Amino acid sequence: MADQEEEDLQMALLMSIQHSPIEPKRSRPRDADGSSAPSLEENRWMQRELMAAAAEKRMLALRSITASAPSVSAPDPHHVYASSTPSAHKDNKIKGFVKTEKEVGRELSSNESYRLFSMVFGNDVSKGILTQWTNQGIRFSLDQETSMGLVQHEGGPCGVLAALQAYILKHLIFFLDELNNAASDMMQNFGSRKPSRSQIQGSDEFFNVSEDIKLRALIRSMSEILFSCGSGKTAVIATLNVFNLDIDGANNNMDDETIAKALEGVSIESASDLQRILRVETFSIQSIVYQRLQETLPIFWSRMGAMLFLISALLSRGLDAVQADRDDPSLPLVTAPFGHASQEIVNLLLCGEAVANVFDGRMDLGGGMFLKGIPSNVEVGFLTLLESLNFCKVGQHLKCPKWPIWVIGSESHYTVLFALDTRVQEENEFEERESQIRRAFDAQDQSGGGGFISVEGLNQVLRDANIRLSPERVDILCSSGFIVWSEFWQVILDLDRSSGGLQDSTGLMGKKVFDLYHFNGIAKSDLNGQAALGGNGSPPIQRPRLTKLRVAVPPRWTPEEFLADTASTSSSTVVGQHSNDTEVTKPEAPQHAPVVDCIRTRWPRAVCNWVGDPPSIV
Repeated sequence: MADQEEEDLQMALLMSIQHSPIEPKRSRPRDADGSSAPSLEENRWMQRELMAAAAEKRMLALRSITASAPSVSAPDPHHVYASSTPSAHKDNKIKGFVKTEKEVGRELSSNESYRLFSMVFGNDVSKGILTQWTNQGIRFSLDQETSMGLVQHEGGPCGVLAALQAYILKHLIFFLDELNNAASDMMQNFGSRKPSRSQIQGSDEFFNVSEDIKLRALIRSMSEILFSCGSGKTAVIATLNVFNLDIDGANNNMDDETIAKALEGVSIESASDLQRILRVETFSIQSIVYQRLQETLPIFWSRMGAMLFLISALLSRGLDAVQADRDDPSLPLVTAPFGHASQEIVNLLLCGEAVANVFDGRMDLGGGMFLKGIPSNVEVGFLTLLESLNFCKVGQHLKCPKWPIWVIGSESHYTVLFALDTRVQEENEFEERESQIRRAFDAQDQSGGGGFISVEGLNQVLRDANIRLSPERVDILCSSGFIVWSEFWQVILDLDRSSGGLQDSTGLMGKKVFDLYHFNGIAKSDLNGQAALGGNGSPPIQRPRLTKLRVAVPPRWTPEEFLADTASTSSSTVVGQHSNDTEVTKPEAPQHAPVVDCIRTRWPRAVCNWVGDPPSIV
């Protein structure tokens, strides 16, 4: 039956493009009286009938499938504009004829709205939490020093803002040349490749770029995150129908006053409110998504912006896929009682999956049960204070992202840490040698991770790691019948480099000194320990904080030994700095703040210094 419909439709289309009548398809013999072929008028009548019948059958099939479609589905990735329903998209192409009309989005169904609202906020969400999430726009700071950063005025959505901020910094620091080239905005997969030689040292002008450049970085970051959530195939943009923006973006020049007026009386307190005011559009071409985000950017500037971007990410992933990612789908993504973004939200924006854990891959619990972690390497990473407190272990995917930028998590807030040089993640000579020896030792460790090996294992380690020990030292190590890692490592530290050890008479081996920057987007009035007063006794100026930290990673067991070595030498190699900034004539007393504990989960034994107030991660 389906084949017959297809043949009828194909015949009708063929007849419609002929300049002269053709002989119709003969599915049965001529009549016995030998009547001739149909006339031109009969041909036209047959053509219209065939096309009408085929179109009617397809419309009926489309309506029946559309009525049963439960959620947003991914469209055909080869079509520019995704249609409102999954099956409608399949019918955009008929024997090479492609639908070209521009789609204008759709409203969520009542079922989708209920699932989305309960997934994000739960069934007992307080009005205060809803207020937090519906009063936070995606806006850059007006303060000159922090103008590259998104400013946060409400608690709760910091996880969304920090993840987006990390991507913005990636583009501003390492892809500034592309941002200056407006034509590159139409490129696909921008900013997702590995660092090139020219991108090792990023731009230090990230805080002093034009508004146009910042907006391009913002739109690129939003597009990149949404496509990541859509597995690189689709991106969903959730906007508000109260603005009535058409697909050509004719009204995209709205000012703050117009936006505020349009949102007067608009609130989201239930699933029915979501259904009433949301409009959802699905796309599959990155350049088109960039254009559409550019057109609808005023909506994301509005007080609903952070929540709309979260909803866009969730719908890009798909509600069923989000729930499948999670360990406990019954819990809301926005956590009670303070309305913070959960780790699942942050992970969704960082890796495209709403997993609850920060370790690599999956953890098998036995009995067919497992926990999901980060599936692969990511563009920007994540560090957390909770690891320093031994509550979790962040995997290498998040600790060593493609770009030296990390979202920093504390018990109640998310901030951003970043470097301007990709080489801060490279192991130096000391670290590489330590890793090599440790791998050789662990390969012979049959104790299940106990940290000791047999005498036979020691001989193999010495061969694999190319270490030459005197017979006397070998006898001492083997005197108890097994070799403990700590004792073996101390021997390696005391062994000269020429014999495969780490003893360095110059005192320079393994030193690493570099700069990190910490950005806290929440607006505070405390500046260098004093209230930052406005002019004429006006209220304190609310501004985010940007702090530069000098980080030194010791090559020895303790920071004290490193500082003692530093005091005895006149210079050290500073990663990513100019030659006139490499002099280290005397060590500075190390400073401490919770952010240092986070840094040490990435660079153990690191010591930090900064000017002014300690960087805050709360």
